[in-house]
Amino acid sequence: MNYRRLGSTGHAVSEIGLGTWNIGGEWGDVSDETGRDVVRAALDADIDFLDTADVYGDGRSERHIGHVLEERDATDDVFVATKAGRRLDPHEADRYAYDELAPFVDRSREYLGQETLDLLQLHCPPADAYYQPSTFEALERFVDEGRIAHAGVSVERVEEALKAIEYDVVDTVQIIFNPFRQRPKELFFERARMEDVGVIVRVPYASGLLTGALERDQTFAEDDHRNFNREGEAFDVGETFAGVPYETGHDAVDALESHVPAGLTLADLTLRWILDHEAVSTVIPGTTSPDHVRSNAAVSDLERLPNRVHGAVRDVYEEFVSDHVHHRW
Repeated sequence: MNYRRLGSTGHAVSEIGLGTWNIGGEWGDVSDETGRDVVRAALDADIDFLDTADVYGDGRSERHIGHVLEERDATDDVFVATKAGRRLDPHEADRYAYDELAPFVDRSREYLGQETLDLLQLHCPPADAYYQPSTFEALERFVDEGRIAHAGVSVERVEEALKAIEYDVVDTVQIIFNPFRQRPKELFFERARMEDVGVIVRVPYASGLLTGALERDQTFAEDDHRNFNREGEAFDVGETFAGVPYETGHDAVDALESHVPAGLTLADLTLRWILDHEAVSTVIPGTTSPDHVRSNAAVSDLERLPNRVHGAVRDVYEEFVSDHVHHRW
């Protein structure tokens, strides 16, 4: 496993992390023991960056992480990033006020077994929240009180990321970036480098499309967001299949398959393509399979993709995907 600097936090973290939305909720039924086994597999694979949120199964993924870290006596050896804000009224920009956030910050501290949270990220605030200094003053107050060590934001759009890093308290930005969502590298990555902001990449596999494992006629469980959020019915549609229409995504996957280097899978290509961008601090694929955790971690040791593959990924994006996503996120 290779490690990268996480912006101005002063920490070096595994360049492959673990996202825990999958083991918390909205990905079908996942048992508690399976969820904990995924976390255990991550630690065994030298992954030391875990990402979670208070809404993942109403704190379920946080509890899984806290349970495993306690049993391994590994709390001080792992960097845990959590998020808050989604549980409040989604139509109120000022929901990120200190008094509103504090109970959820304290609950996360309890569930994760951390007196001081390593990183608290605002969870995809509405656009107006980025223009209210009180939003970020709340984060500064949590830092001053010792409730959190570092602060960041998880964003939907590049413009939100650019606005967020104007605030000194923001050490990290979490953003969707993959072969189907390429816009962040146009401007944001360079600005993040200049401001010494860590970049956390989520939804790397476009909800499974970029693993090559989904069928065109795939069915998903009723409680799986890939079933109930196809048109953004529950939250931003960009979180589901990276905002790409399902059939179009399969067309793009078919076009990419012929460019996968020998010995690699499409999933390998996807993670390696993301890591080939130096601005990325860590990428956080989620899974419900310990075997997938191990295969994800192994990508860290792969060589950079050839330029011809990077060119092919760009061409497929421009032909199939760009019109659907580039102007939106």
